[in-house]
Amino acid sequence: MPSKRKITGTKPLFGQSRSKAFNTTKRQFKPNLQNKRIFVPELDRWVRVKVTAKELKTIDKIGLLEFLKRRDIPLSQVVRD
Repeated sequence: MPSKRKITGTKPLFGQSRSKAFNTTKRQFKPNLQNKRIFVPELDRWVRVKVTAKELKTIDKIGLLEFLKRRDIPLSQVVRD
């Protein structure tokens, strides 16, 4: 998995799994990434994005353009022609 996502900036976290006998094994906590098509009324088109489930809830609430504006991400970085 790449180190960081373009839009979200999320990356995997690392930790340890513990058994009942308290043995440790290293593990990776991967972000809950989803591929979604989001309709942007300002552009009158669908946009494909790869975001986490938490950020998808935020995009549903405030809209994709406002979400990108709050994160200082240009729309051209998200939209592929």
